Amino acid sequence: MLVDVRTLVGGWVGRVAVRRLRRKGIDLSRVAFLPEPTKVPLQRIGSDPIPRIAEIRRSSPLSRLPVPFVDFRVWLLTGYPESRAVLTDRDSYSNDIRHLFNGDGPATSDDIGGLGFTDPPLHTRLRKIVTPEFTMRRLARLEPVIEGIVDDHLDEMEVLGSPVDLAKHLAFPVPFQTICALLGLDYDDRDGFSKLGSARFDAMGGGGAAFGAMSEQREFLFDAIARQRQDPGPGLLGQIIRDQGDAISDVDLAGLADGVFTGGFETTAGMIALGTVVLLRDPEHAALVRDGSRDEVDRVVDELLRYLSVVQLAFPRFAKQDMELFGQQIRKGDVLLTSLSGANRDVASAGADPEGFDPFRVPLSAHLAFGHGIHRCIGAELARIELRTVFPRLLRRFPDLALAKPEEELNFRRLSFVYGVDDLPVRF
Repeated sequence: MLVDVRTLVGGWVGRVAVRRLRRKGIDLSRVAFLPEPTKVPLQRIGSDPIPRIAEIRRSSPLSRLPVPFVDFRVWLLTGYPESRAVLTDRDSYSNDIRHLFNGDGPATSDDIGGLGFTDPPLHTRLRKIVTPEFTMRRLARLEPVIEGIVDDHLDEMEVLGSPVDLAKHLAFPVPFQTICALLGLDYDDRDGFSKLGSARFDAMGGGGAAFGAMSEQREFLFDAIARQRQDPGPGLLGQIIRDQGDAISDVDLAGLADGVFTGGFETTAGMIALGTVVLLRDPEHAALVRDGSRDEVDRVVDELLRYLSVVQLAFPRFAKQDMELFGQQIRKGDVLLTSLSGANRDVASAGADPEGFDPFRVPLSAHLAFGHGIHRCIGAELARIELRTVFPRLLRRFPDLALAKPEEELNFRRLSFVYGVDDLPVRF
C-alpha cells in the first residue's frame, strides 16, 4: 500500500503496509517511495513548485495521479476553490485511514491515534482535549518563553561567529525547544529526534527509511508518555493525563503528541530557514521585517506562509460514495490529495502574480498553508507567533545578514512532504 507519508503516523501502520506489499512480492526497501509521475506535487525548483503544477491546474484543477501498488485511485487537487471545497466537505469525504488496515496485522480501530486521521465524533473528542492549549490567551503565555529561546540561539550564533549554519543553530532548535516546552518533553533528546523528523517526511530514502523513522519517533513518544503517567509534568501531556486519566489511551495520546510535534516542529523549521532565504533576496523586504510594525511583520509572515507552503500536501481524503466532481468521476474509496502549494499559487486566491512573493499583496481569499476545515492545523497560531518572533529578532541582531553561498547552491530537499533545506550557511 502506498499512501501519503503523513498518514503513516506510527510504526504500527508502517509495518502493516510493509507486510501487505511483501505478500504481493514487493520489497518496499528496494522500491522508490513514489514513482516518477507521482512525484510532481513534491518537486520544486528552489522555493517554487515546478511549472508542471501550474500546467495541471490550468488543464484541470482535479487530475488523476498514477499510483501503483494500490487498489484505489488517487486524485490531485491543484485549484484553490476546488481544494477549499473538498477540505470543507465533511459529509462526502473521510480522513479515517483505519479501513485500509482492517484484518491485516495488528492494526485495529484502537491502534491509530491523532487528529488528522480520524472523523467526528472521535476527532471532535480528541480536538476538544487539546484546543484549550492553543487559544490565543494560552499561547500568549508562551510568547516570553519563545522570545527567550530565540535570543538564546541568536546568542549562540554570535558566539560561533560567521559563517554559521542558520538551519542547525536557529531554524531547527527554536521550534523543537518550543514544542518540548509546550508538551513537557525532554529537550536533551533533540539531536536524534530532529534527524528522525526530517527522515519521516523524506521520500528519497524509500519507504523502509520513512517507516523506520516513524517507528523510532513512536517509541520515543510512548516512552515519554509512560514517564508522564507515573509523574505528570507541567506541560500539555501531563495536563491531559491529569484531566483525562485512563479515559485517553496511550495510542490516542501519542497520536495527539505526534501531531503537535510533527505539525509544529519540522514545518516551522522549514518556514524559518526558507523564509530567511526569501527575505534576504530583497533589502526592502528585510527592512520591513526588521523595522516594521507588528501589523507589517504579520503581513510579511502571512505572505511567506502562502508563498512557501512548506507542507506540500494536505491530509488525504477518502470519497464516501461515487460522485461527479469537477468534471471527473470519483469512485467510493478514491483518495483525494490537495496540493497546498499548488492551491496557494492559484490566481483565484492570491490575485495578481500568484507565483511571486509580495508582502504588500491583498489576496482574494485566505491561503491554505495550514489546511482548511475541521482538520486545519491546530498549531497555526503558535507557528505565527514563532515566525513573527524569529524574523525581526534575527534581522535586528544581524542587520548585514547574508547567505554564505548562492541560493541556487543550497541543499533544498529534493522530495519531501515538508519542504525545506538541510543546512543554511549565512554570514554576518
